[in-house]
Amino acid sequence: MRERIFSGSPMEDVAAYCRAVIDGDFIFMSGTMGVDKETGKLPPSFPEQADNAFKIVEETLAKANSSLEDVVHVRLFVSDRAYLRDMVIKLQEKFMDIRPAQTMIIAQMPSEEAFLEVEVTARRQS
Repeated sequence: MRERIFSGSPMEDVAAYCRAVIDGDFIFMSGTMGVDKETGKLPPSFPEQADNAFKIVEETLAKANSSLEDVVHVRLFVSDRAYLRDMVIKLQEKFMDIRPAQTMIIAQMPSEEAFLEVEVTARRQS
C-alpha cells in the first residue's frame, strides 16, 4: 500500500507532488530545500539552509516512523562547488555513523536564493 506525506508547502499543489511517498518498507523523499518554516523564505547562508533542509528531512522521516538511521541513499544538489566543504561538514554531522550511499551533484537550483536540495531514500525497520 502506498502512503503519501504532505508538508503543507504550497509548492506541493503547484508542482503536483508530496514531501514523501511510503511504498512498502521504503520511504522516498522529494528534494528538500532549506526554507525557513516560520518565514517561508530561504536564509542567506548555506549552513542555515542546510540546517533547515535536514530538519525538514528528519521531521518527514519521523512522520513515517523512521529516522536518519534508516536512510540508505542521499542525493544532494549543491548550487556551487564553493559550498562543498560546508556540505561535507553537514554530512559528517548527520551521517558519519550511518554511512548511506550518496550522490552529490553541482546543479542550478529552482530559485536563485537556494544553495542546496536534499533528497533521501530510507528503509523502515521491520
